Amino acid sequence: MADFIRLQDKEEKSKPIKAYIFKMKGGGHAPSRTNFADAITGAIGGLICISMLLWLTNYTGASWLMASLGGSCVLVFVVWNAPLSQPRNIIGGHLISALIGLTMYSLLGTSIVSISLGVSLTIFLMALLGIIHPPAGANPIIIILGGYGWSYLVMPVLIGALIIVFFGLVINNLRETRKYPLFW
Repeated sequence: MADFIRLQDKEEKSKPIKAYIFKMKGGGHAPSRTNFADAITGAIGGLICISMLLWLTNYTGASWLMASLGGSCVLVFVVWNAPLSQPRNIIGGHLISALIGLTMYSLLGTSIVSISLGVSLTIFLMALLGIIHPPAGANPIIIILGGYGWSYLVMPVLIGALIIVFFGLVINNLRETRKYPLFW
């Protein structure tokens, strides 16, 4: 009888673990592919924004481009109607993440702690402030590993985000089926 009770106790303790692992199975369906017009709009929007930032870099000799802006282009021109793609999220998300990255770099230099804490604080503050923009989550990594100074906050971060929002307004609203932004 004691063995049976121990076996029952063991099974009861393993239920939460089994349920936890079972959640990882998934079971839903992947979303359908984007239609051709949306794919073309995305490609053209990305081409124009990144080309503009590269042209400004070549023309002025200053860095106007950072890797996370490419991800922002995907969101603005392909999933333009998602909350994460709206101007407040793009500009606010990039600014807060860059500010955190610059602060961590200033206080802790380049280290495991500064990078990990920078990304962690970015996620926390973007979520708390309602300005989640996933590409901006890379900004602390970019800034800390690159050793950038405070001017990076304005250029390329702020100006790059503003350029993407500007072209998002122009290009997305050329399409009759789109209204961008959904909110400011």
